Amino acid sequence: MISLSLLSVFVPTFFMVSLTPGMCMTLSMTLGMTIGVRRALWMMLGELVGVGLVAVSAVVGVATLMLRYPEVFAMFKWVGGAYLIYLGVMMWRSKGRLAIPEASDAVPDVSRVQLIVQGFVTAVANPKGWAFFIALLPPFLESGRPLAPQLVALVGVILTLELTCLLIYAGGGRTASRFLRRSGNVQLLNRIAGSLMVGVGIWLALG
Repeated sequence: MISLSLLSVFVPTFFMVSLTPGMCMTLSMTLGMTIGVRRALWMMLGELVGVGLVAVSAVVGVATLMLRYPEVFAMFKWVGGAYLIYLGVMMWRSKGRLAIPEASDAVPDVSRVQLIVQGFVTAVANPKGWAFFIALLPPFLESGRPLAPQLVALVGVILTLELTCLLIYAGGGRTASRFLRRSGNVQLLNRIAGSLMVGVGIWLALG
């Protein structure tokens, strides 16, 4: 399996990569603010599936094929970015399913499937994620050992670290939500969350 000496370098490296603010972490914080950590777990599920797919694809060479057809990559980026920008605008206007309603006991109506798809698309269409996995993951694989067990172990560690960071960001968003609710600034919360979502969408489309 994986040696302890390798893990001692691998874990802090990928933890810092995951902890770095990016599209997925910003989305997690935004959803933590708007729908709460518990419901944001569905987005995290989709995001983790996407991250796992990207990690495996980067190792087996699918990433190289995708880079030869940049129009496919651009399509993912533009469609995903446009969707996130649309959600952000609706939230900024205090409309749409992700916007926080004025009533303190009301919960935004967004389905689990929508959250899963949103997390998956954000992870798969994130060029930063592809770049990190293409550059950082292969050097940790030992050529003298079977590839599949190493890949399973390392991707498992990556997903654990990713989930930890997603929860940290979502928890921070939830704390901000409670603070703003106590002050009655629901509209301000919607505009902050909406602005973050628009920023994520622009980053996704143009990054």
